[in-house]
Amino acid sequence: MSKLSLRDLPVAPDAEQSDLPVAHRRSANVEMARVLRTVPLSIALDPSGGAIAHWNHGALHDFVEPMTEHVVMTYIGTMQRLERRSERSVAIGMARSGAVTIIPAGSSARWDIAGSINVLQLYLPHATLERVAAEADMAGPSNLLERTGHPDPTTSRLLTSAADVLDSNKALDALFRQQLTDLLATRLLAAHTGMPATHQAALGGLSPTALRRAVERLRSDGDPDLSLAALASDASLSRFHFCRAFKESTGLSPHAWLRQYRLEQAMTMLRDPSESIASVAAALGYASQTAFAAAFRRMTGETPSNWRRHAR
Repeated sequence: MSKLSLRDLPVAPDAEQSDLPVAHRRSANVEMARVLRTVPLSIALDPSGGAIAHWNHGALHDFVEPMTEHVVMTYIGTMQRLERRSERSVAIGMARSGAVTIIPAGSSARWDIAGSINVLQLYLPHATLERVAAEADMAGPSNLLERTGHPDPTTSRLLTSAADVLDSNKALDALFRQQLTDLLATRLLAAHTGMPATHQAALGGLSPTALRRAVERLRSDGDPDLSLAALASDASLSRFHFCRAFKESTGLSPHAWLRQYRLEQAMTMLRDPSESIASVAAALGYASQTAFAAAFRRMTGETPSNWRRHAR
């Protein structure tokens, strides 16, 4: 018997939850590229199988086939009517700032969108929801609720914050995406499963030894692994509890601490007139001088060249 390809698999447009085996579903980034008929403006893939993607696509009148990941999206500067139709229901919403749409893994429906959409999407493996629920001592995840242009400023704000960190600094961006994914998973478990949230109380900060190890790893220019998993493992904690304990000890999340540290490094290097701005950007791991300048300006309100003139 010949092996079926993904293109040979049947579409299940009339089912809210498909019986299609998980192994035969498309990954979210592949299915989105198919149905949106374009490529993302930017996409950052995670080793866990998740991703954050920024799309600007035109009108859509098509079936979204079952995907392996949950898709959570929010909108930037957009106002468009959304219609999602399955055999059992019709959902109508509005793509606008502060609204979110959730397509649970395995679901299938026809979507009709009349015009262009500027959208940020999170592709979230169900395993990530299960891990975060276990680490946070929350109820185990049931199916996510389908949402269509649902008002949720908190989730929207979290996801929108990823817009500026998809292609600038590899170490900083990866750490930020890991933190953001865990925060979004926690939010989804609390607000979009239909189950009451029950968080475990904070347990205090890191021990002095664990904090020292975390700071040493974050400061190390030669450490190839600045992931939350590595930082948490050093402290013998889960990712969820490490982030809470680190912030309790320092007042900052791991990403915010590293960003502040890199800013201090940049300022020190910029005070040296022999260092070009391009060399500072490269030394700190930015993809380009433009990306470094944009990040520096977001934190200080000035471009590196203007800050350098004032600092002399």
